[in-house]
Amino acid sequence: MTGITIALSKGRIFDETLPLLAAAGIVPGDDPESSRKLIIGTNRDDVRLVIVRASDVPTYVQYGAADLGIAGKDVLLEHGGNGLYQPLDLNIARCRMMVAVPDGFDYEQAVKRGARLRVATKYIQTAREHFGAKGVHVDLIKLYGSMELAPLVGLADAIVDLVSSGNTLKANNLHAVEEIMAISSRLIVNQAALKMKREILQPVIDAFAAAVQP
Repeated sequence: MTGITIALSKGRIFDETLPLLAAAGIVPGDDPESSRKLIIGTNRDDVRLVIVRASDVPTYVQYGAADLGIAGKDVLLEHGGNGLYQPLDLNIARCRMMVAVPDGFDYEQAVKRGARLRVATKYIQTAREHFGAKGVHVDLIKLYGSMELAPLVGLADAIVDLVSSGNTLKANNLHAVEEIMAISSRLIVNQAALKMKREILQPVIDAFAAAVQP
């Protein structure tokens, strides 16, 4: 396709991307929440959207199946960002990467004591770097969802996960004890596409940049 393919994931990122797409004159032809289509046309013949899992967005862009994509910093850190140009922090889908433990678990004391903690997360790379920098010994347990369950059933002492309001933690008798980093979504660009299609890609990138809320 000589036009532009943009990789997006359903949910919050898609919803918060709509104003940015509008600023670039792009309106999706379908809502991915109600449509089963994985390739969505737009009001522009030269722009289409592909709907993929959030964790797959960088891979589609890296290998050129999409020219642009929007992915959370959390996903990009786990992916490694190889072959990707990341020109813009879009300041959308903002949240925090946190360490959380069950109410009543003395995290500070456990760390001070040099205890080896079992930590459940899908962000293995980020968690390994965080605890390694602190000199905390951990066994990392890879999970793909429902992190909050792990400490409740004795699978883990702590979790590393994204936190927005903190309500899910509270509902499951957990609380955050440490912030690892602030997270937001980034625009990512296939480097080869930027060279080959600069004339059509650059105006979209510029429109996104102008529309980003500080």
